Amino acid sequence: MARYTGPSTRIARKFGEAIFGDDKAFEKRNYPPGQHGMAKKRGKKSEYAVQLMEKQKAKYSYGILEKQFRNLFEKASATKGVTGEVLLQLCEARLDNVVFRMGIAPSRRGARQIVSHRHITVNGELVNIPSYHLKPGDVVAVREKSKSLEAIERSLSNSSHVYEWITWNNDTKSGTFVTVPARLQIPENIKEQLIVELYNK
Repeated sequence: MARYTGPSTRIARKFGEAIFGDDKAFEKRNYPPGQHGMAKKRGKKSEYAVQLMEKQKAKYSYGILEKQFRNLFEKASATKGVTGEVLLQLCEARLDNVVFRMGIAPSRRGARQIVSHRHITVNGELVNIPSYHLKPGDVVAVREKSKSLEAIERSLSNSSHVYEWITWNNDTKSGTFVTVPARLQIPENIKEQLIVELYNK
């Protein structure tokens, strides 16, 4: 399946929460999309359906395809620690996610585009792979030629989020991935244990 490129509000409505950030359209229509969106759903969802929904929510939130997501899960399973927590930490350490968290782009979708269009460097080297895995101490910066891009400047001026595990210097337009975030420092509303249970069936 190709990456979803349609309206993000439609996906947010599917999960009943603004998984892509502030969304005025979602606030107006925060019920499921489709002809029967406002109708009360009958019956209780099965355990499998609940687990699958949680996995889909995580994939859409981070903009990761199924094969990539499964690879991350397998990597998390082989890593010491709580598998679900490690899975989210691996998602957070992706370059596109960190570019988004630093405020260089207003969304992860925008961050993927900025990275793939060669506007970002890691430790001084140009990196155009959104899934590039960052390590603590890596310095992420806007490429010199791209610092005056209107889209980047606008995003940075509107950014107000501060995360303990990354630093950002607006003068140099560079920041550091200081450390892997603890679960409490990851703001995503994802029940990662349900994803673990789904993959372990």
